Amino acid sequence: MNTDIAVLNSCFGIDDQVVFKTISEHFSIVEIDNAHASASISLQGAHLMSWVPKGGEPVIWMSQEASFESGKPIRGGIPVCWPWFGDHSANSSLPAHGFARTALWEVIQTEALKDDTTLIAFRLIQEGGNHDGWPYSAELEIHFIIGDSLKIDLVTRNTGKSAITVGDALHTYFAVSDVRNITINGLDGCPYLDKVDGSEQKKQQVGDVQFDQETDRIYLESTEDCVIDDPGLKRRIRISKLNSESTIVWNPWIEKSERMGDLGKDGYLNMVCVESANAADDVVLIAPGEKHHLWVRYSVE
Repeated sequence: MNTDIAVLNSCFGIDDQVVFKTISEHFSIVEIDNAHASASISLQGAHLMSWVPKGGEPVIWMSQEASFESGKPIRGGIPVCWPWFGDHSANSSLPAHGFARTALWEVIQTEALKDDTTLIAFRLIQEGGNHDGWPYSAELEIHFIIGDSLKIDLVTRNTGKSAITVGDALHTYFAVSDVRNITINGLDGCPYLDKVDGSEQKKQQVGDVQFDQETDRIYLESTEDCVIDDPGLKRRIRISKLNSESTIVWNPWIEKSERMGDLGKDGYLNMVCVESANAADDVVLIAPGEKHHLWVRYSVE
């Protein structure tokens, strides 16, 4: 895996569109700027940190207190949760949400597409036994298409000789004007696990999701588009997805955000996580030689 910035720019850089940079010791990013949008992605975690459509406001939220240190999760952006979501099913001492978000990924492709969007793809190769709690062989790729919409395809390939079970999520932090004044629609009638209330199963009644306290819910049987309606920014963010039957909605609110320490002062007011996932009982069984795509598209209306 080559992480030399000069080599990356020589092999994968695109003039006036894709450039690789080092922002701190052992921490490198790629910046994309095209006719439609700008974006930045960390090589650690293949973690998208920003996406800004031209002439618009940032769509993805990053904490002002985010740490850019090797092996530490980044607060904000789009962490990749894989190969499990939340705590490990058998060993809670293992990293929450798996190891993909803190691993170093390799760049495998960049391309300026005909519609003036930009493709960039990364790969994380996991040989059997490399990680505690994951004694399997698999390849994980993530493909981004940066334009006036943001498309992401998270692809798991089972390269081993036995079936594997995977939980995954795109843990996306969306930027909002004030979480107390936004609504999320598209979850009417869905059952959900209320993690703030001991994971008790409840049901979303008819109407939008609103926020006036800590919210941490795994919505099940959720396949329809979700829309964040933000009157303060006069925009709606549409979240479309495929091959995901669960949606996580999260905001830590006041007390938890203070305990977390890296969300920034009142940071909870300007973010909401709407995560396309396969979580809880909605996990994916992948046969040997087969693959699974978790695909999302984010757009601003």
